[in-house]
Amino acid sequence: MVMIVAGTWQVALMNRRPGDAEILAREATASHVRSLMASHLMDVPSSDRHTVKPWFNGKLDFSPAVNDFADRGFALVGGRLDYLDNRSVAALVYQRRKHVINLFVWPAPREPDSGVQQSSRQGYNLLHWTKGHMAYWAVSDLNAGELEIMLVQVIDAHGVLDGDALE
Repeated sequence: MVMIVAGTWQVALMNRRPGDAEILAREATASHVRSLMASHLMDVPSSDRHTVKPWFNGKLDFSPAVNDFADRGFALVGGRLDYLDNRSVAALVYQRRKHVINLFVWPAPREPDSGVQQSSRQGYNLLHWTKGHMAYWAVSDLNAGELEIMLVQVIDAHGVLDGDALE
C-alpha cells in the first residue's frame, strides 16, 4: 500500500512540472517587472529605429526588426539586452500612454511557426508566438485588447504572422 501511495505521489509531482511556455512566461514577466523596478528600462533610449536597431550590432548574434508605431499610439522608446530562454535577447521597449510594453525577440531555429498564444500572470498580459524561426513575447500591464492592437502593428510592419493573429 505504501508503495502505491508513494508511486502515485511521484507521478503527481512529475505531472506538475511547468512546460516550456510556462517557464518562458515566468521569465518574460520577471524580466518585464525587473526592467520597471531597477530603472533599467533601456540601454539605448531612442524613438529612432535607425538608432535602436544598429545599437544591437555586435551585442547579439541576430538583428531584430525594429519599428516605431508612434503614429498608431505605440511609440518606440528604446531597447535593451535581456536574458530569456538561456540566451541573450533583444528587448524592444514601447509605450502606450503611461504603459510600458516589452517586446522580447530572439532566434528559435528549432521551433515551428505558431499562432499567437495569450495569457496573463501577476496582472500582466502576455502574447507570444513564433514565426520564421524567431520567438516573440510581448508583456505589459496594458489591457489585453490594446496589447492585441500592438500585435497587429508588429504583424503589419514586418509580416511576423500570416494574418491569422489570435487563435
